[in-house]
Amino acid sequence: MLKNNNLICFNSFFFLFFFMLINFFFFVYFIMNGLSVFFEWEIISFNSMSIVMSILLDWMSLLFMMFVSLISSVVIFYSKSYMNSELNLNRFIILVLMFVFSMVLLIISPNLISILLGWDGLGLISYCLVIYYQNLKSYNAGMLTALSNRIGDVMILMVICWVMNYGSWNYIFYFDFMKNDYVMFIISFMIIIAAMTKSAQIPFSSWLPAAMAAPTPVSALVHSSTLVTAGVYLLIRFNYLLIDMFFFKVLLFLSILTMFMSGISANYEFDLKKIIALSTLSQLGLMMSILSLGFPDIAFFHLLTHAMFKALLFMCAGVIIHMMNDIQDIRYMGGLSLYIPLTSLCLNISNLSLCGISFLSGFYSKDLILEMVSFNSFNLMVFILFYLSTGLTVFYTFRLIMYVMINDFNLMMIYNLYDEDYIMLNSMFVLLFMSLLSGSFLSWFIFSYPYMIYLPFNLKLMVIYVSILGSILGFMVSNMGIYSLNKLLLSYNLSSFLCLMWFMPNLSTYGLSYIYLNFSQILFKNIDMGWSEIYSGKGIFNILKNYSVFYNIYQMNNFKIYLFSFILWFMILFIFFFI
Repeated sequence: MLKNNNLICFNSFFFLFFFMLINFFFFVYFIMNGLSVFFEWEIISFNSMSIVMSILLDWMSLLFMMFVSLISSVVIFYSKSYMNSELNLNRFIILVLMFVFSMVLLIISPNLISILLGWDGLGLISYCLVIYYQNLKSYNAGMLTALSNRIGDVMILMVICWVMNYGSWNYIFYFDFMKNDYVMFIISFMIIIAAMTKSAQIPFSSWLPAAMAAPTPVSALVHSSTLVTAGVYLLIRFNYLLIDMFFFKVLLFLSILTMFMSGISANYEFDLKKIIALSTLSQLGLMMSILSLGFPDIAFFHLLTHAMFKALLFMCAGVIIHMMNDIQDIRYMGGLSLYIPLTSLCLNISNLSLCGISFLSGFYSKDLILEMVSFNSFNLMVFILFYLSTGLTVFYTFRLIMYVMINDFNLMMIYNLYDEDYIMLNSMFVLLFMSLLSGSFLSWFIFSYPYMIYLPFNLKLMVIYVSILGSILGFMVSNMGIYSLNKLLLSYNLSSFLCLMWFMPNLSTYGLSYIYLNFSQILFKNIDMGWSEIYSGKGIFNILKNYSVFYNIYQMNNFKIYLFSFILWFMILFIFFFI
């Protein structure tokens, strides 16, 4: 069994790694020559509607496929060690491969039917991976994930129906000449809703932290770098259609609120994986908001750099959780940099890259985004929330570093932490290398000319100001007593509101189901167990029972009346039949 597990791990790793190399060479060739290749295979043609399988290969799809296959190959290699006690490792690897296949189908499709296949495949396999460890918490998280994503699936199905008006499902043909059509207005609204569900924007945010019930390699691949960015990628592809829409402004508002909300909630959270999930939510809000401002290339750039350091961050978290005897609470951790230096190195570099510290990969995309926001003519609220959210990112990152790396170890008196799992370390070092270099490498490739953004001195250094302020606050909060900050600043109600993601998990579970369940309980009580019982089953039973009791009294107590009734019935039958 173990031999088969090792074999499927290595085969999957090598296949995905070589697929990544092929994509890389094609990407370089395509972007240097400005190529874009469109394949179309007609499956069936019926009554002027043709069902075709089409593939679009350009620099964007090839580059995204390269990043997806690199992360998934590294995650499969990592899983060989992380899940070595798992008996059904083959099942896990096959699920991950099916996930990668669905993602590739989504990336290379300019056709809405094949996009739906990839999109639905992502949702279904994500559900299977979230409930992989079978317990009540996983089932609840999986159901919340699946039902939230179903809204997006329904929207894509409705878009397929509306696009039938144009005679083909290849949406890339209709961007220019159908831009102001009212049907395109409806389609764009539905596409934005679909992207919001998959990328967990407000009001669909609650499923992403819940999905952390999945194994850590799944979190590294699915819930940080690939599945959740599918919505952003879809909007990048539809960007030419959406750019002047009113809904895009609404999306800008909601995505900035998502970024702000997740930044605040991460500062209250003590679960290591949920903190990283909320930081993913924050970065998704950043991508969506810069996309809504009209910069799809910069959004795609940040999507790729974020995928690298966030997958690395989850892998480091997985190693730490393993070491800590499967405990995820950061209050038990501390001083880990003394015992596991290589894992701590990876964790710190990915954390600093998340903050946008200079010349790591996150810096190139994040700094560019914030400078473009400063350069733009949007209102003060957008500007303030952008910079506040950036400060909050540094805030929760430094709080996490203090809790995990620097404070005292709080778990037990006798412990043995080791840093010698070379399969995990090797896979982490690949992503560490990419977290250091992918920002500069991508900025040279994607932007063929240098951006010169000319801003006033203080506005240019605004990012540094909020980062320094956030790091100081993170340091101070990690050294405070548990109640002191709330006593100083906030009431209990307000702090619980901020802590619980603005009550969104409750609103999207109990909030939706309470009304319907309550109404159905009233219906059940009054109709099923009430009137319908009286007039159907129980009522007929009572009538028959009363009659039988009445005749029973005759039979048992008065033989003459019984005989008389018998003769009477006999006479009635005789008259009825013979006269």
